[in-house]
Amino acid sequence: MDQQKQRMTLTAAAMLVPLLAACGSEKTDGGSASAGTGQQVTGVRWSVDSVTAAGRTHEAPAGAHMTIDKGRAEGSFGCNTFSAEADVDGDRVRLGRTMSTEMACADEPMAFEATLARALSGQELTAKADAGRLTLTTGEGETVRLTKAKDAPLAGTRWNVTDPDLEGRAHLSFDEKKGTVSGSLGCNKVEAEATVRDGHITLGRPATTRMMCEDSLMTGEKTLLRLFETKLEYAVDRQTLTLTSENGTEVRAVAAR
Repeated sequence: MDQQKQRMTLTAAAMLVPLLAACGSEKTDGGSASAGTGQQVTGVRWSVDSVTAAGRTHEAPAGAHMTIDKGRAEGSFGCNTFSAEADVDGDRVRLGRTMSTEMACADEPMAFEATLARALSGQELTAKADAGRLTLTTGEGETVRLTKAKDAPLAGTRWNVTDPDLEGRAHLSFDEKKGTVSGSLGCNKVEAEATVRDGHITLGRPATTRMMCEDSLMTGEKTLLRLFETKLEYAVDRQTLTLTSENGTEVRAVAAR
């Protein structure tokens, strides 16, 4: 793809963001938004399944999703992410100001974003939510289909630590069969026993490598190390994991795409 075509594709993807981001938002008066059968639309992470345009259905790339909460819509189309102020009037959806990334990714995700842009640009959308599914329909009958996403499983998911901020280098993975947790503390690798029971995780003594990194990473590592050799409360909310230790240390992480 040459630079001119790349710019055209990114422009098309950016056109998409205002339209899709507005779907099923909260009302401006702060009331929760629903559509069709009255099922809750806000506060739900919706996985984008497909878009049907010009008689052809295009499957969404992995990781495409959106969430509408507290008057904002945020998500990912599998390549570019977006956020926007959002509003809904009954089952009609509209948008305020939108911000989006403009990354050039693999051809397939970019083509999907461009298809969504062509299908939705300049359209007023009708939203219908029913039985864990959301359908957005244009006046010409083009449709975007979404499914309510489930909470990511604790075990088997790579959890990328976001708080403390370790420049995206820290991550943890729980192995249910082995009864362990392993990953990176931001600088050093770590592994320890992990017992999960009744909403709690008991972590054993950590075995780590012994590299030295810049001060900011080492400070963050010390925070993560306070999670070990203690009993933690844990909670998974959609794609976010919160770990809270008995000594008051709290760590947040998000599921990798």
